[in-house]
Amino acid sequence: MDSFEFNKIAAAILIALLTVKGADLISESLIHPKMLKENVFKIEGVTPTQGGGGVQAEKKGPTPIEPLLATASAEKGMQVFKKCTSCHTIENGGPNRIGPNLHGIVGAPKAKHPGYSYSQAMAQKGGSWTYDDLNVYLYSPRNFVPGTKMAFAGIKDDKERADLIAYLRQQTDNPPPMPVVAPEAKPATGTPSGPSSNPADEKKPAQEAK
Repeated sequence: MDSFEFNKIAAAILIALLTVKGADLISESLIHPKMLKENVFKIEGVTPTQGGGGVQAEKKGPTPIEPLLATASAEKGMQVFKKCTSCHTIENGGPNRIGPNLHGIVGAPKAKHPGYSYSQAMAQKGGSWTYDDLNVYLYSPRNFVPGTKMAFAGIKDDKERADLIAYLRQQTDNPPPMPVVAPEAKPATGTPSGPSSNPADEKKPAQEAK
């Protein structure tokens, strides 16, 4: 290959590189991308970090169950329970599956359903299934009982969880009383209990002493 052919090849390569670089510079001048303020696809339990496009886990626990149960629907809870039917039955005397039968679960002792083999973590939990415990457990079973063999991720929607607990209560023969919603604290009203600030009242003892 003589020097003339080599120079043509080198020139062609140089022109190609200049063309690519020129196209890149032109595209940058024409296109001005804007970063989104928030994610288009929102993931439950994950919130975007400020000042960047990254995400961080949102630390959040279940909402207290008392006010939720006051408006919960057992009928809607029956629909929510369909998420559980692959592992549990609910009818009285129903069989155990991957999980135990759940009839009468509200107020029942933990890990005591006849004929079911519980995980060691659940067997050692102790206590009874109160409304509060069911609320926390159904929110995140693995957080409430570390080591449980229940693979269910939990129900993060507060309304769905309350409806499900209302349905479980309906399927309990003698359920515990519904929890009472604590009334909001109200500012004290009426006259103060200390000495009167009325000047007329202060003069009365002096006048009676004369």
